[in-house]
Amino acid sequence: TMLIVLLLEATRRLVGLPLVFVALFFTVYTVVCDSPFMPEMLRGVPTEFPRLIEGMFLTDEGIFSSSLGVSATFVMIFLIFGGFLEKSGVGEYFMEFAQAFTGTAPGGPAKIAVLSSALFGSISGSAVANVYGTGSFTIPLMKRIGYSPYFSGAVEAVASTGGQIMPPVMGAGAFVMAALLGVPFNTIMIAALLPAFLYYGTVLLMVHLTAVRDGLKGLPADELPSIKSVLKRLYMMAPIVLLVYMLLAGYTPMYGAIAGISLAWGVSLLTPGKRMGPKRVLQAIHDGSENIPLICTACASAGLVIGSVALSGIGFKFVGAVLTLSRGIPFLALILIAVVSMILGMGLPTTSAYILGAALGVPALAKIGIMPLAAHLFVFYYAIISNITPPVALAAYAAASIAGSNPNRTGFAACRLGILAFVVPFAFCYDPGLLLKSSLTGNMISIISGIGALSGLGFSITGFAKGRISSLHRIAFGAAGLLALHGNIVVSLGSTAFVIVLFLLSKRSGQTTTS
Repeated sequence: TMLIVLLLEATRRLVGLPLVFVALFFTVYTVVCDSPFMPEMLRGVPTEFPRLIEGMFLTDEGIFSSSLGVSATFVMIFLIFGGFLEKSGVGEYFMEFAQAFTGTAPGGPAKIAVLSSALFGSISGSAVANVYGTGSFTIPLMKRIGYSPYFSGAVEAVASTGGQIMPPVMGAGAFVMAALLGVPFNTIMIAALLPAFLYYGTVLLMVHLTAVRDGLKGLPADELPSIKSVLKRLYMMAPIVLLVYMLLAGYTPMYGAIAGISLAWGVSLLTPGKRMGPKRVLQAIHDGSENIPLICTACASAGLVIGSVALSGIGFKFVGAVLTLSRGIPFLALILIAVVSMILGMGLPTTSAYILGAALGVPALAKIGIMPLAAHLFVFYYAIISNITPPVALAAYAAASIAGSNPNRTGFAACRLGILAFVVPFAFCYDPGLLLKSSLTGNMISIISGIGALSGLGFSITGFAKGRISSLHRIAFGAAGLLALHGNIVVSLGSTAFVIVLFLLSKRSGQTTTS
């Protein structure tokens, strides 16, 4: 009992009260679920207190669940890997790489934000940390060339949030997912690849179209690193390349991360001013380890919920409620699970929100025939999306504080930019090709239709193709973009073709207003 109290107090200090309240609710419910004041639909068979303590401490469905084990091993070593990347100068190189290749293009600073956040966020796995890490540089640059403050903040928030769905690392939640599914981590990594590229492709397209529409230029070349100088130091990417290779080759994440750490140290020896002696190595370990107590505490408290769900049977009641409310219609069930996952994500760290959402929502999705991997990724996506969804959009609010903009306006702008993150999870539940789980032909069709979807949605939301487009064209582009993600091949390819035809017609028509 005392250990549970101490765990909840540690959670309050490190994570916050929302997770404490959730863990307390489920734990107390397990003991008093037959009370007269309990609603009929929530009543169940109570668990005696000694059995509750036994279940929480002596089984793998309590505090010491697989999620805590993953956090104390794989997540820990990857956080330290992130610390080594920072101290060795690889993180700084990501920014210079993005500046050199996108800085002079229309809307250059926004593209720098997207590319650098994709590179940095794929390792850090924390949306808010990514916002502060890259946004303090990119947001002022975006404002300088003419992007509005709220749009500048939205771009950074969306780009940083996407780091949690971008392989190779994808944050702590992806490792927990692999453990819950009982599959190698590279299975998760490969499945998440196409949705992540479509997400960032949509953001880049919208940023570009907005820049061209509003006549926003890039940065002067003399203010940016040259492509030649960046390519000379391409060896700085070696730790990431090695990590990706080892994960794809089937090595364990632990082995891959240790190899990446070793190579990051080796890379630092070739970089003046970044050479890692004993002191800098210890600093890298310290900086990388700072978030380990938070993540492990969050996973341990989430274990209280997992244990309570297993002991009380409330998971079965939740599944029954979802099936009843949705009448067994998969689309309606997905909407209900999406709402629950987003609500959990608004008050909890992403990993905790995913664990709770998976414990409650995945069994319901399995009942309606959704593939387990797709079901877990669906919950994972919507737990992450809450970072840019008002009223509790932590990444958007962090970006707004840097941009000096209205937090809610920044959040809603981020939702528009990140629209594909709201749509793609529904699509891959129907179309395994979006997770590269279909045949070669099916996967290729999904890639083509995905490009059609991001193009159609980009043109629709920005109101610009080769020139400004009418409201009717925007509706047509948006509808075609959404239908391009339909599970039916004829519908998806037909909609993609319609996007192309509509784009070509708008080009020939020479829209009256141009940038």
